Amino acid sequence: MNLIEIKHLSNYVLKDINLNVSAGEKIALMGSSGAGKTSLLRSIEMLDIPDSGNIFIDGDEITSHNADVDRIRRKIGMIHSSSNLFSHLNVIDNLCLAPLKLTGIGRRNASRKAADLLAKAGLTTKAKVKTEKLSAGQQHRVSICRSLMMNPKALLIDDLTSDLDPAMSAEIIAMLRLVAKQDIALLYVTNDIDFIRETADRAIFMSNGEIYEEGRPSEILDTPKRDRTKDFIRRLKSFSFHIDTCDFDLLTLQSGIRLFSEKHGLRTALAYRLQLCCEELVYEMLFGSCVHAESISLDLEISYSEADSKTFIDISGKGSKFDPFSENDTESDNVHLGVTVLRQVSQDIKYEYRDGINHISVLI
Repeated sequence: MNLIEIKHLSNYVLKDINLNVSAGEKIALMGSSGAGKTSLLRSIEMLDIPDSGNIFIDGDEITSHNADVDRIRRKIGMIHSSSNLFSHLNVIDNLCLAPLKLTGIGRRNASRKAADLLAKAGLTTKAKVKTEKLSAGQQHRVSICRSLMMNPKALLIDDLTSDLDPAMSAEIIAMLRLVAKQDIALLYVTNDIDFIRETADRAIFMSNGEIYEEGRPSEILDTPKRDRTKDFIRRLKSFSFHIDTCDFDLLTLQSGIRLFSEKHGLRTALAYRLQLCCEELVYEMLFGSCVHAESISLDLEISYSEADSKTFIDISGKGSKFDPFSENDTESDNVHLGVTVLRQVSQDIKYEYRDGINHISVLI
């Protein structure tokens, strides 16, 4: 029997969702903002009321008109993107409140269990601290511990890292990795490719309120079959930068490229090459074409393909036709050093001019 079974679920966001979650199964929900991921989690807990369809949790139909919703909810825990902790209570009291009121556990046993969870979360020293004094990352870790206090059979986890800086995101991901090793079913929202690849048994891509494509993480992340999935995965593996002035922030661009390279495990030499090529391409376009346009609009994108380890730089900008790599230009006495560098470090360069926009694609 499935732990969670969803049949033809629809509401103001979702469209005919059918999904089964087995005991202990880990399922990642991916997709753009507004795709329906959060609404699906909220519907399972009956925080969003379905217009139609049925939801069963461990054999009990939570959508039934006479269901004991509170009792059924205790079988699952939900961790929201906002921690929703009680700010007037300290950390350990936040963890113990629900078990003391709902399970009949004694205070000593509840405190002992809470202390054990906080130790695993690296928060032992925060046990007596008011939650409002914690960082956002620490609050999320406390909310995960609070859900585990109820011994749930499944956890529903909304995207906990979307608004956090890289350091805090790493804290949350590390905590979720520990949770994923337990015999608990997880249905979690994330677009973190590495985390999905490491922890998920199944990946689901949602779009426009529907389950658009699903399969093993390797299938969805490396060889998606449908167009919207392909476009989304490509964006996850890309870095974009927009320039609208000649005095753009080069340091921010270079820092972004470095972080992108680190995230995808690119070699240091390749990261440096990307920084060099992007800098040269930007200045070639700015002063060769864009500077003559009424306004500057230059878009740079780096994309990395894990399947074949290829890295592309795509740059496009409004302006007069300008191909710095044309045979005529490269044979003249006015060849810039940047063009020479780009030719030396690239495997292939393609140029196209259409609708008043120059497009250059470089394979590194």
